[in-house]
Amino acid sequence: MLFEVEELTKKYRQHTAVESISFGIEPGSCVALLGRNGAGKTTTLQMIAGLLEQTSGKVSFMGKPYIDKKHIGFLPQYPQFFSWMTAEQYLHFVGSLSEVKKNVLKEKIAEVLSFTGLEQARKRKISGFSGGMKQRLGLAQALIHNPTLLLLDEPVSALDPEGRREVLQLLFQLKEKMTILFSTHVLHDAEQVCDSVVMLREGSLVWSGSLEQLKSENEELTFFIEADSSLEPVIQEAKDIVSVHYYEKGKVDVTFVNVKASQQFIQKCVELSVTILQFQRKRDTLEDMYLKVMES
Repeated sequence: MLFEVEELTKKYRQHTAVESISFGIEPGSCVALLGRNGAGKTTTLQMIAGLLEQTSGKVSFMGKPYIDKKHIGFLPQYPQFFSWMTAEQYLHFVGSLSEVKKNVLKEKIAEVLSFTGLEQARKRKISGFSGGMKQRLGLAQALIHNPTLLLLDEPVSALDPEGRREVLQLLFQLKEKMTILFSTHVLHDAEQVCDSVVMLREGSLVWSGSLEQLKSENEELTFFIEADSSLEPVIQEAKDIVSVHYYEKGKVDVTFVNVKASQQFIQKCVELSVTILQFQRKRDTLEDMYLKVMES
């Protein structure tokens, strides 16, 4: 594991923001930290980043029982900038704070500006940047010291569709180079780039694992079926049906217990002279599976 959290807890007087959560992340993975607003995502990221001291529990990073901030890049949900600085000046400032060697800092600034698409804006004052540009600059500062682990708190939630697409494209490229943990409540965006998910509900961990594992444990066997006549007689006689959703005559969604039940349904259609025009498997989205886990 690149890092692990064990029984991590954060309390503020009578309020428990995060309660005894445990999970680990493998090197080279891209993990989405999911949960509604107030679920404890930001608090968890800040504890992992070493910006907030936990009440109890521990974080082990790269096999060591402490957090080495030199290996972590962090982008907060609402990054703050010195608006009177240019992008280049700001990155020089944070690069110096991150102890990037002077003889490589200029080259590194050019590299991250180019990667985030801000090369032409390097001499512009940050006060004139759009929301998307500021978010990309925030990402550039998180990358300036070549972190092993990149932590991003709601990196696209405040952006318009174009800005979201730009940042997601950058994350897709970055996942080939480093380990990423990012929080979000926009499930469609998480599905585009993540390999694994960690789900929080009211400060507690409810699920952790790969997307494939999540699908295998929670995806239902649902088919959209279209026929040349009503499917009601078939449905009444078929066995092992979990649920049925009707659209209109001859068009339904049917959820089966297993594959054998779906095959038996087709055979029943043949017996009752009902011609099937379409029999298509419906795949659950990450949002579908998220809701099942959260509501279970």
